[in-house]
Amino acid sequence: MKVLHVITGLGVGGAERQLRLLLRHLPARCDVVTLTNPGAVAEGLRADGVRVRHLGMRGNRDLAAVPRLARLVRHGGYDLVHTHLYRACVHGRTAARLAGTPSVATEHSLGREEIEGRPLTRGTRALYLRTERLGAATVAVSSTVAARLRAWGVPSARIHTVPNGIDASAFRFDGGRRRAARALLGLPGDAFVVGGVGRLVPGKRFDATVRAVADLPGAWLLLAGDGPEAGALRALAARLGVADRVRFAGECGEGAAPDVPAVLAAMDVFVSASREESFGLAVVEALAAGLPVVHGACPAVEDLPSGQAPEGAVRLRSPTDPAAELTAVLRRHLAHGPRRLPVPRALDHYDIRLSGRRLMDVYAHALGGPAPAPFVPTAPSVPAAPAAPAAPAAPAEPYIPSDLYAPSAPYAPSCPPAPSIRRAHR
Repeated sequence: MKVLHVITGLGVGGAERQLRLLLRHLPARCDVVTLTNPGAVAEGLRADGVRVRHLGMRGNRDLAAVPRLARLVRHGGYDLVHTHLYRACVHGRTAARLAGTPSVATEHSLGREEIEGRPLTRGTRALYLRTERLGAATVAVSSTVAARLRAWGVPSARIHTVPNGIDASAFRFDGGRRRAARALLGLPGDAFVVGGVGRLVPGKRFDATVRAVADLPGAWLLLAGDGPEAGALRALAARLGVADRVRFAGECGEGAAPDVPAVLAAMDVFVSASREESFGLAVVEALAAGLPVVHGACPAVEDLPSGQAPEGAVRLRSPTDPAAELTAVLRRHLAHGPRRLPVPRALDHYDIRLSGRRLMDVYAHALGGPAPAPFVPTAPSVPAAPAAPAAPAAPAEPYIPSDLYAPSAPYAPSCPPAPSIRRAHR
């Protein structure tokens, strides 16, 4: 099977990193097209041997990108097009239809009120639904996202849940990596380090973590990532008098910056205070590193069956300003001291190899095969290996609809009949 993945951009981000990891475990011939920004992840994909092309799209209204992409699909002889992120889904599904090629789209970042960190508008939703019907299937990265798609009016039969995945072994705690990362980042070897990883945007509420650490004189803060809030967060740390206890690592793995497993090894407790998430990949990675986790919205944890909540994961309940609650939780962690936890058994649900197999089932369905079995988390049969011996545990800019697309009509799937599944193995 030959698949073309189309993504809005390839800068460092959760969806972009997930695509790179997935292609390492997907038994298909895959090329990638990025509409914009062939950044660090594009370089990584090329290092992995993946062919990456830059479409050179100049903005939301660069409608010439659609026929250019359709020609690329047609001339490349692809069996399937797989799109990722809003702009790529809108343009990619349209281009695939023009090329006569079935398409699948993954919805990575649909929140209740935001999509990819930007406010949802009626026009955004209308354009999404009008182009969604052009594909063969839509993949949701969590049961929460699947429910949001159904609430929008996407028929259940077109939605398939394929959770994001990780390679848990890559995050296994290593003391040597911890010491090296702390030395590189200027963190004292004996410091108690609170950490966070992600794009520095308002919805992630990193400001609450800065405020909490400011109230804990014995704690340091390590933030890994970049984004429009970076300057404001630095200014907040300076205003609160804690700039000397806060380290901004920048984008993980870029230049001399340590990668995600290294920054997680340097931490003692992980915080993700996000107002809303579509999955919560950083939380899953932190749990794989054996870290206690304090989190806001996190479908990867919330969608698990009752009784399977990971040990060491604490949910923040404040809907508006979690700083006071977060301070109290971190104060208890600080009093107990550093510890590493066993990797939760629940992470078996999020093995990248399982994600690859589930996605191949969706591909087969899009090409005329039977519908894949629904994703239902069940109790893992084999415990995961511990990350390390555990210490004793103390008690895109908003999309602007163009005249190319008429106002949304009542939903009715219009995908053409899929070609025979035999085409996938030519």
